[in-house]
Amino acid sequence: MRAAHPPTHRWRRAALAVCAGLLAPLALTAAAPAAARPAVDAAAPVTITNGVQFTDTTGAGVHAHGGGMIKVGGYYYWFGENRHDDHTFRYVSAYRSTDLRTWEFRNHVLRQDSAAELAVANIERPKVIYNPTTGKYVLWMHWENGVDYTQARVAVATSDTVDGDYTYLGSYRPLGNDSRDMTVYRDDDGTAYLLSSTRVNADLNIYRLTEDYTGVESLVQTLWRDNYREAPAMFKRNGVYFLVTSGATSWQPNQARYATARSITGAWSAPIVFGDSITYGSQPAYVLPVQGTDTTSYLYLGDRWASAWGGRVNQSRYVWLPLTFPTDTSLTMSWSPQISVDTVTGAVAAIGGGHAYETLRARHSGKCLDVLNQSLADGAGIAQYACNNGGNQHWQLRDLGTGYHQLVARHSDRCLTVPGAAAGDNVAVQQSACQPERTDQQWRLVDAGAGYLRIVARHSDRCLDVAGHSTADSARVVQYSCGAGSNQQWQRVGVS
Repeated sequence: MRAAHPPTHRWRRAALAVCAGLLAPLALTAAAPAAARPAVDAAAPVTITNGVQFTDTTGAGVHAHGGGMIKVGGYYYWFGENRHDDHTFRYVSAYRSTDLRTWEFRNHVLRQDSAAELAVANIERPKVIYNPTTGKYVLWMHWENGVDYTQARVAVATSDTVDGDYTYLGSYRPLGNDSRDMTVYRDDDGTAYLLSSTRVNADLNIYRLTEDYTGVESLVQTLWRDNYREAPAMFKRNGVYFLVTSGATSWQPNQARYATARSITGAWSAPIVFGDSITYGSQPAYVLPVQGTDTTSYLYLGDRWASAWGGRVNQSRYVWLPLTFPTDTSLTMSWSPQISVDTVTGAVAAIGGGHAYETLRARHSGKCLDVLNQSLADGAGIAQYACNNGGNQHWQLRDLGTGYHQLVARHSDRCLTVPGAAAGDNVAVQQSACQPERTDQQWRLVDAGAGYLRIVARHSDRCLDVAGHSTADSARVVQYSCGAGSNQQWQRVGVS
């Protein structure tokens, strides 16, 4: 459907109706209502670690980037982007879980060979909603041609089962408008909406969908002209609609904001900041209501895009954090390295606190632990340098749950390493690709008093040390036998 001009709304609805009729004989068996499904065992409370990749029940990576969730029966189904190394479309992949930690791969619900238009394409931000009238699960996406980002279209596919093969219906510009980052939302009354960044992300449009959820019926309103918001995620709490968005800074994280309204079609507040200045190194993908027997919690689902440090989309990490609500029309979000989730009761809570990233400042010099020359490469050297808030001085202290941490550089997503697991003094440390089994990337934090700590290598029991007690920029950092020197004492200072 690569028409030179966008089809008219009337033609579009008619074409989709004909298409649906022609495809009906090929449809899969309709999904059973929740009451008829086999019973699902109650999920036990779980702990989820932030800023890491997830794996499925086979140990393979979970590739559900930019995705969304839908609950069917006792399962949460998670759909997202699964890309080739050149970032082009490979699959929309689907996983399911009862506890939000244990993910079972179900299907690549949309593939390159699902339609000619998908053979070379970019598919982003897939979201699924269910239409109880038609019995169809409807998948909406941002579609580009796989070569550049000039097309700016939405695409639609449907299935009779939540994790079945989806039938691709085509792509188009909604009512002739360009459309980039997008989401869909189904309201309590059954009306569904498309929210999409338009006019090259300058504006955000809200559209009402057709009754079958496969087309756009009308433009409801345009929000925040010239505000450049993307990555929309909408949810409703106590009769108030919340709309979460990010700024438009490509792969780099930025300050997320939210807005509220009493009606989707009514007046929206101006966007209000939440989280820190980089949303804890993430971009919004979805906000999931976790409804249980005792309460309903709201869980922010974000992507920490690997392209921000030169990686590939499928190397991206996940950041999931509980939202809290001081009032019915306000929200807050704080960093926690882990969260606890109880899908039975609906309780979601932070475990620990602090900052997503920190600088590590040597006591004797006041200078920061720094990856030299902002290098992204394995083997790049580590030194002290005047603190300057660069990403090569930001570290995530990733708790391994064993009494040890990995120290992960924000700019490169690589770990502080003693090369070759060398055990001697004066071995210069470096950054290397993180590998959880490597003990030469694992560090114990030991209180040194007065707000400082020693950072002790697990494999050698030696301390992180500024060589020669130097106070100069670019002085190398090594491991050395632990002592009382202030060049082995480091202060954690949160990055905001």
